[in-house]
Amino acid sequence: MTGFDSVSEIDIAATPDEVWAALTDSERFGQAMFGTEVITDWAIGSPIVYRGEYEGKRFEDKGEVVELTAPTRMHVTHFSPMSGDADEPENYHGLRFDLEPTESGTHVMLTQDNNSSEKAAAHSQGNWDTMLGLLKQVVEG
Repeated sequence: MTGFDSVSEIDIAATPDEVWAALTDSERFGQAMFGTEVITDWAIGSPIVYRGEYEGKRFEDKGEVVELTAPTRMHVTHFSPMSGDADEPENYHGLRFDLEPTESGTHVMLTQDNNSSEKAAAHSQGNWDTMLGLLKQVVEG
């Protein structure tokens, strides 16, 4: 992938195993992904579908499970037809969640690659900052 990366980070007061459990549970991950329905079997190479509603419009995004290294890294891809781009591999984003234990819990870093511009990367970062805040709520209760 080429393009610009966006990076969002947050500290969660839970162990990496607890954060990992939320990331790899479709219902809890979906809650963090803005209430999206997430459909996958969490096997490497398996499809992942993200269904929901945005600004009153139904959507169905998709991707693939690329890497699951418990409890330190989850890497999936994401494509949204709402982007207006063609459904081709070069238009997919990689979403990589890196988990690192800290004294007070877990530091989570989310990197999205393949943004088309610095402006698009900044916009994505804002979305992912919000998503990580939701993940923190899901994990911490």
